[in-house]
Amino acid sequence: NEPAAHMTPTQLAHEATEIAKRHPQLSITVLGAKKCEELGMGMFLAVGKGSEQESKLIHITYKPAKKPKKKIALIGKGVTFDSGGYSLKPSNAMEDMKIDMSGAAAVIAAMDAIATLGSEHEIHAIAACCENLVSGRAYKLGDVLTSMDGTTVEINNTDAEGRLTLGDAITYARTKIDPDEMFDFATLTGACMVALGPYTAGVMSDHDRLLKDWMACADATGEDMWRLPLNPRLREQLKSPIADMRNTGDRMGGAITAGLFLKTFAKGTPWVHVDLAGPASVSNGRPHQPKGGTGFAVATIIQYVARS
Repeated sequence: NEPAAHMTPTQLAHEATEIAKRHPQLSITVLGAKKCEELGMGMFLAVGKGSEQESKLIHITYKPAKKPKKKIALIGKGVTFDSGGYSLKPSNAMEDMKIDMSGAAAVIAAMDAIATLGSEHEIHAIAACCENLVSGRAYKLGDVLTSMDGTTVEINNTDAEGRLTLGDAITYARTKIDPDEMFDFATLTGACMVALGPYTAGVMSDHDRLLKDWMACADATGEDMWRLPLNPRLREQLKSPIADMRNTGDRMGGAITAGLFLKTFAKGTPWVHVDLAGPASVSNGRPHQPKGGTGFAVATIIQYVARS
């Protein structure tokens, strides 16, 4: 709920570091832009180029006392303010864009709870944090970016920036952590809100067992989630004549094409994508929730890592 002028990528990294300091089971690494460049994170760094704030990749690790049952990666979108870049949002759509780091906030907050409650698994939280602003340095429509895994991406919408940051974060998790399972959380698409309304998160995966286990935990916690079909036929919309793919498809099925974009980087690792654009915040308070950020997905994450 903090204004974007305060909750910058650096401040978010500071908050995560303070959480890690409170728990001996947690360790943290914060990678700045130079290190991310060395890793080849061309998509993530492009999104933050227009800002004076340095982009930060936050990596928190929880290790249990005994040998872990499995290794789980939780990946969060951390765009601390999203203007839309050169695909500029209208003013009323930009007012609440301080909440575009809700996925990152969820995975960071979950690690605080995990360290408090304990888990039998080794758990990694990855938050790709930056600002998407307009300046002479900002990335542009028509640019071709090279991702950490070498995939090239033609930019046809600079306001579809979350999938770029997450794509490199997913590659980082897959190659540096080698997890048994990956989950990503993001205020990713307005299309998901068009499909499901403001209270329900869209969930996508092509790994049925993992998704079934995740949805059972969502049901147990009362967090409203609904499976959307990760239809491979829509992948045609992402074709580019000059790169491996474009970053957006057509208006129809926009939440699903975003999921298919991310699937490109998950490759064979069991993976679930949670688009929480609707329920990440509420504009009017409810009996159990004040106006603002809701912390959506934290409860389901805790339920999953405690029970799975």
